[in-house]
Amino acid sequence: MPDVKLTSHAKDMLAERNIAEEWIWRVLNHPDKKRLGEDGNMHYVKSIKERNGLVLHVVVNPNVQPNRVVTVFFDRRVKRNK
Repeated sequence: MPDVKLTSHAKDMLAERNIAEEWIWRVLNHPDKKRLGEDGNMHYVKSIKERNGLVLHVVVNPNVQPNRVVTVFFDRRVKRNK
């Protein structure tokens, strides 16, 4: 994964949603799935075993250098992988 930085919003979401920063790098480096969204951002998802298989969704803006993690959240719409 190329150079990626966290936005202040993404850092706030880590604290607010009790998400370990290490999980973001795990998702970005080894996603279960990734896709280009209609918003022009890359969307990465991966099941997090430490959170009972909840799917972590990481949104990255690839149109700036360095790329930026826009937001991160547990996506309850996606089926868990336990």
